[in-house]
Amino acid sequence: MDHPAIILILGAVLIFCYGLVSRLAESSPVTAPMVFVAIGILASPMGLGILSVRIDAEVVQIIASITLLLVLFVDASGISVPALIRERRLPMRLLLIGLPLTMLFGSIAGFLIFQDMRLWVVILMALILSPTDAALGQAVVTNPAIPERIRRAINVESGLNDGMALPPILVCIAALSEAGTGDTGTHYWIQFTLKQLILGPIAGVFVGWFGGVLVDKASRAGWMNETYQRLSSASLAVIAYAAAEAMHGNGFMAAFFSGLALGTRTPAVRERMHEFAEAEGQQLALFMFLMLGLIMIPLTIQYWDVRAWVYAILSLTVIRMLPVALSLMGSKLDWASVSFIGWFGPRGIASILYLLIVVGRIGKTGYEYMLSVVALTVLLSVFLHGISAVPLAYLYGRYASKHGMMNENSN
Repeated sequence: MDHPAIILILGAVLIFCYGLVSRLAESSPVTAPMVFVAIGILASPMGLGILSVRIDAEVVQIIASITLLLVLFVDASGISVPALIRERRLPMRLLLIGLPLTMLFGSIAGFLIFQDMRLWVVILMALILSPTDAALGQAVVTNPAIPERIRRAINVESGLNDGMALPPILVCIAALSEAGTGDTGTHYWIQFTLKQLILGPIAGVFVGWFGGVLVDKASRAGWMNETYQRLSSASLAVIAYAAAEAMHGNGFMAAFFSGLALGTRTPAVRERMHEFAEAEGQQLALFMFLMLGLIMIPLTIQYWDVRAWVYAILSLTVIRMLPVALSLMGSKLDWASVSFIGWFGPRGIASILYLLIVVGRIGKTGYEYMLSVVALTVLLSVFLHGISAVPLAYLYGRYASKHGMMNENSN
């Protein structure tokens, strides 16, 4: 069966059932993404054959687009810019040095391993696999035994690197799109840069700031109840997207910048908006992990050769951990802390969503091998980082306590 309603029903049942034991699961090596991916594989043609869904099916693309909007908005709105500036040392090193180096090393490794793959495709693959997903190691970022500045660095990095990876990904998509038409002239690139990379953020900043101010004023005046305060977060993300697209800018970048510039200053109102959007984003993200097992793994498993496995393993280790080590040189962190941060850079929802956006924009024909490498890397990350989160957090927490790291200054 491939009826969209069946997919939604299956996802809803899984969310409800897992939710019943979610608190118990927090202390176990079994995470929600692991469960959803496994059930997806079981229900797919690889398993029981209950469901068969195309990766370019309309329902998949719609869910992916809405999920990416909310994820970008939530990640940005959860970051306090003043606090980020004050506590910038570790997060800024990871974002401004580590992330570009990850993209660079991923591209170089891709060139060496996949010499028959086109330049733009290799770069796109490296970019898709550069954002991290702290949710796959939730036991790390929520564990009070881990020093606060380490948890904050991992969380802030994960919250902002998907938005920072978006512009170059859009450039690659445009380059590959135009390669098919032959229109790659200077005029196109100037127009693309202006419309996609400038108009989108402008629209997002305006909608986020002005919309947040209106929510703040209406709430203070007693005109707006708490339910609609919560609902306004998802509304602003969609409005920012629509405004940018109407201006021929990029709607996803607008959603990110609308969250970053959110004009709500009342802490209680801002928290309600963030929590609702985060919950909805988490619900849709779990659907995406279901899609990974249901659609992407069966579609790409036939392409998993030795080169794909080598690159996937390198992506989760050397390509991630070496840039982290280089970016944290001079930070006075010990080797255990640097290794801990380096390992917990899982690839998850952002990579899945960008992969689906790529399929929606340029299709899958001719890109099957690249899709397979991304799917394999995310699959490995879901299970390796999920299984290792609880025991490694425990071991590192003991190490940090033994060495008196819990009371260190955050800077």
